[in-house]
Amino acid sequence: MTTYKAGKYDVIVIGAGHAGCEAALASSRLGMKTCIFTINMDTIANMPCNPHIGGTSKGHLVKEIDALGGEMGKNIDKTFIQMKMLNTSKGPAVYSLRAQADRRAYSALMKHKLELQENLDVKQAEIVKYNVVDNKIHSVVTRTGAEYECKCVILCSGTYLRGKIFIGESSYESGPDGVFPANFLTQSLNELGIETRRFKTGTPARINSRTIDYSKMEVQPGDKEIEMFSFEDEPIEKEQRDCYLTYTNEKTHDIIRKNLHRSPLFGGEIVGVGPRYCPSIEDKVVRFADKERHQIFVEPLGENTEEMYIQGMSSSLPEDVQIALYRTVPGLENCEFTRTAYAIEYDCIDSTNLKLSLEYKNIDGLFFAGQVNGSSGYEEAAAQGLIAGINAAQKIKGNEPLILDRSQGYIGVLIDDLVTKGTNEPYRMMTSRAEYRLLLRQDNADKRLTPIGYHIGLISKDRYDRFVNKYKNIENEINRIKNLTVKPTDDVNDLLKKYDTTPISNGVKMSDLIKRTELDYDKLSPIDLDRPNLTKQEKEEVNIEIKYEGYIKLQEEQILSFKKLEEKKLPKDIDYEKLQGIRIEARQKLNKFKPDNIGQASRISGISPADISVLLIYLHEKEKE
Repeated sequence: MTTYKAGKYDVIVIGAGHAGCEAALASSRLGMKTCIFTINMDTIANMPCNPHIGGTSKGHLVKEIDALGGEMGKNIDKTFIQMKMLNTSKGPAVYSLRAQADRRAYSALMKHKLELQENLDVKQAEIVKYNVVDNKIHSVVTRTGAEYECKCVILCSGTYLRGKIFIGESSYESGPDGVFPANFLTQSLNELGIETRRFKTGTPARINSRTIDYSKMEVQPGDKEIEMFSFEDEPIEKEQRDCYLTYTNEKTHDIIRKNLHRSPLFGGEIVGVGPRYCPSIEDKVVRFADKERHQIFVEPLGENTEEMYIQGMSSSLPEDVQIALYRTVPGLENCEFTRTAYAIEYDCIDSTNLKLSLEYKNIDGLFFAGQVNGSSGYEEAAAQGLIAGINAAQKIKGNEPLILDRSQGYIGVLIDDLVTKGTNEPYRMMTSRAEYRLLLRQDNADKRLTPIGYHIGLISKDRYDRFVNKYKNIENEINRIKNLTVKPTDDVNDLLKKYDTTPISNGVKMSDLIKRTELDYDKLSPIDLDRPNLTKQEKEEVNIEIKYEGYIKLQEEQILSFKKLEEKKLPKDIDYEKLQGIRIEARQKLNKFKPDNIGQASRISGISPADISVLLIYLHEKEKE
């Protein structure tokens, strides 16, 4: 191919999905001359699967992205059509905000945000080749031969690398939503010694709303009191769109079982590994044969469209089979497809070959973020993109990379899992993956991460000052509550009886009353007339910090023990093969991973407590020397 010099950038981002958008915005906002490339300008921040942001554990990620200075939370706050807080019947550790998005509005708003950003160019072109000189990224080349020199590259390819669509017996090369795939970049990766693997994901059919009978379904409305994703956005009143719940039945399952021989998933045509926690409807019917029905959510794609997303019915069965099985579901008897369900296979890398900064271990300046690292989900991608964008800028500036550990955020858990443990299937974030989830709540993401965002340069001075004032108000109120004695008056005991909790006969601290199961900060307001005027967020934080004080202190102690291991740094030049007392398997894995510290080493699969003891002894001897 004949090439020509087309320009120079500090950072080049390949792919403009949710990872790419965050990476490009972070890099450019930190002063780097940045260019983001996309195969199609109209698919920037596209949602080829369900157009929603947040949900269980994913809402935590969006809140953390916002707390660090990212864009996803602000974008969905402006384009949601339904907002709902999930898991409110459980503890605050698992409260998770979820928004149904106007798909086109979300994409258009993010595209415009990129176009307006200083230091950022947006270009429609397919990158087909990397040029590396002395193990350092030098430039990238487009399909038309334009060569752009750069200091860092962030690959955010999503499901585009050699993308292949499967619908029954039909299969063809394609990216999601019928967009061209990226068929050449994998070869360039392989030539650089970067191994790739095949993963798979899928999406259900879209259906014309006018052909759905909603009277046979359960209405799922949004919350009356709307909470926003961004800590900077104030709650609003907005007319919301309803979602709907229905179920499969034995007729549905029977059609699937009779046509499994036509499924590429069970026939062997699909070789990529699919997501365990988001299986296709045929996979669910096979794996959970004892279940009489499965939940199906019918959700709108936006304000100005009649397309409805049928969540829970992802499939790669032939189109005629799909239509037949969908029409067995109550309310969908006469449904008409606008888009057929499909499975998509794509290339990704082994994420254990990355540093915790998301830079590739063997090529200086090459970063990876999003589904190319083996993760699934818009939120997981955006979180990685933000960190990769920050760290590309940090590298060029000569600063230490931003590495969040598992005690600082779900982002830290996500990246540590991918880099240290790796994944054999598309990785999905879940609250159960976080050891310290009572401290990693979505409501306090700003407390944990906004000072970091401010220090790096993504949080403005004005926002930081407001953050400091917020937590000063919270701290002052907690101290006041702990020192406030409530006397056993008639008004007090009448209020306690109202909430079916034991009356008091002596003076009791207000904080002790809040800790009672039946009570909380708001319920006790009638007997506390000297309360300051706090915001809803501040009140919520006061209540949680007091009510769960004992559990919070316990987790803080656990984190101190965790931090001690994380602080024991391992030299990069250790030849683990020469360490006596460590098993052969452990030596090989330690030499491959080159962990940063004892804590990370202990989380590598196959490393035993005995191996860690030997490493601790080794470090002790080195310190004595």
